[in-house]
Amino acid sequence: MSNPRTFRVPLPKAPGVGFKSQHFQDIIDQPGDVKWLEIHAENYMSDGGRPLAQLRYLQEIFPISCHGLGLSIGGEEKLDSDHLARLKSLHAWLKPASFSEHLAWSSHEGQYLADLLPLPYTNSTLKRVSRHIDQVQETLNTIMLLENPSTYLDFDETTMSEIEFLTELARRTGCGLLLDINNVYVSCVNRGGNAEDYICQFPHHLIGEIHLGGHEVDGGHADVTLIDNHASEVSETVWQLFQRVIEMAGPLPTLIEWDNDIPNWSVLSEEARRAGTILGRLEEVTV
Repeated sequence: MSNPRTFRVPLPKAPGVGFKSQHFQDIIDQPGDVKWLEIHAENYMSDGGRPLAQLRYLQEIFPISCHGLGLSIGGEEKLDSDHLARLKSLHAWLKPASFSEHLAWSSHEGQYLADLLPLPYTNSTLKRVSRHIDQVQETLNTIMLLENPSTYLDFDETTMSEIEFLTELARRTGCGLLLDINNVYVSCVNRGGNAEDYICQFPHHLIGEIHLGGHEVDGGHADVTLIDNHASEVSETVWQLFQRVIEMAGPLPTLIEWDNDIPNWSVLSEEARRAGTILGRLEEVTV
């Protein structure tokens, strides 16, 4: 088991947004309630150019959360050593406040897939994912956060619940958890679960960050499927679940995740403001 000492600099318990280059000037001029930014690591694994210049400027103003998409933590093969080396190089100069990845797999035999695919929750998977998390934490010398996935089916071979699986991963590796509330809601609707029960049972003391995002409704009333697409406002149900989590766990770093059909800054800023209102209201009550 690896045992990194701590996060480099904890994210503020306030709203953040995923950085998009078209919002660069707006973020500087009118950040509103936005107190930190998240980037996708794979977009910045290069040696120069405008994206890196913008990020170097922003890191002097905002704490940065680095969110990985391509490590394939749940894959059956060894982690890609070249990818991990590029990630280490990025961390060396960016010095992000936190690093997170997905409980998913996205590569096979050297081929990368344009999706984050689910896993069966078994002892065999637990050992493999634990080994990969240990390797990442040792390489980056920091605690990583693991995000609960959005899922659309159940595996026959699964032997434990998702919460049991995540909790045991954290116990074995010392990692933290990233609670994506939209993923919880999407998965529960698609698989017949109860989202409020899930968030009540989740190990709140392990949460290092929260994600809020939008989803798409596919199908009719009787056979509806929710698609986690990060392309719209946070739904009212997800806002309600977020408030419930914050009531139970206290204020936490909270990201508005909007990666497709990117809106104007005013729309994204308003979503951050709403998250900030919920976080601030609880702080006022608990002071």
